[in-house]
Amino acid sequence: MRSVSEFLDRLQPLALLVMRLVLATVMIAHGSQKVFGGMPRFQTMVSHIGFPAWMAYLSAAAEFGGGILVLLGVLTRFAALAITIDLLVAIVKVHAKAGLRGPGGFEFPLSVVVIAFALIFFGAGPISLDSTFSGRPTIRRER
Repeated sequence: MRSVSEFLDRLQPLALLVMRLVLATVMIAHGSQKVFGGMPRFQTMVSHIGFPAWMAYLSAAAEFGGGILVLLGVLTRFAALAITIDLLVAIVKVHAKAGLRGPGGFEFPLSVVVIAFALIFFGAGPISLDSTFSGRPTIRRER
C-alpha cells in the first residue's frame, strides 16, 4: 500500500490545480454576470439583504477578480479567503432560508466554499504562477 500512497502523494499538485480550475470557473462565471451588466440588479439585491449597495462591488471583485487570481495561481490564499467570505455571506443571507437542497438551497455554494476554504490552507501548489515566480523550490516530503 505504500507505493499507492507515494503515487498519490506525487499527484497532489495536479489535485490542487484541478481544485483551482473548478473554483475559478464557477467564480468567474458568477462574477462576470455582475461585472458585465448585472451590477444594478445585484446592488439592489445586496441592499435588500441589509448591506450597503456599494458592497456589491466587493462581492463582484471577490468572485470575478478572485476567480481570475485563483485560475492563475496568483495570491491564491488571499483570493480564496475573499471567496470564502463572499460565499459564507451568500449562504447565510440568501440561501439558508431555502435549506440545503432544492431551488435556491445552499448545497452548491457550500460545496464551492469548501474548495475555497481548502485552498486558503494548501495554497496554489507548484503548478501556479506564484510557485513559478517565488523562486522557492517545490517542497517534497520524504517518507
